[in-house]
Amino acid sequence: MPELTRTLDLPDIAATDDFARALSGVLGAGDCVLLSGEMGAGKSHLARAIIQRLQTPFGRVEDVPSPTYTLVQNYAAGTLDIVHADLYRLGDPDEIEELGILDTLETALTLVEWPERMGRHRPATALRLTLEMAGTGRRARLAGDERHWAGRLGLEDAAHA
Repeated sequence: MPELTRTLDLPDIAATDDFARALSGVLGAGDCVLLSGEMGAGKSHLARAIIQRLQTPFGRVEDVPSPTYTLVQNYAAGTLDIVHADLYRLGDPDEIEELGILDTLETALTLVEWPERMGRHRPATALRLTLEMAGTGRRARLAGDERHWAGRLGLEDAAHA
């Protein structure tokens, strides 16, 4: 499948929040975003910003802690179900079946930190988003199925960049 790739510089927290706001505007039920990066790269911050931005129009913005110890947290934004998973403590990729994440991939927006632990369960159409430290800011590297993401992200001209 054709691959979309794009790199964005996020020089500060405000830029990261702006990116989350823009990304949240194109995400919906059945979408999966795989958040990779070193410890402290900002995966939980980005997931939190996306979830809270989606909740804002509905007047109920929840506290969004990292699901490091609970592994999975569920949220709602109107009728949109949101699943936020942190698989850092997952011992075996097959344990993901017990978490219920696979059951919601087609019906909820799913944000997964440490997706490398999903093994063969990673959805083919997921948007892979890697955060890297870049000075005092971050660099976001996006990759995904061009047919699924390019038009929605407004990146038609950036495909294969």
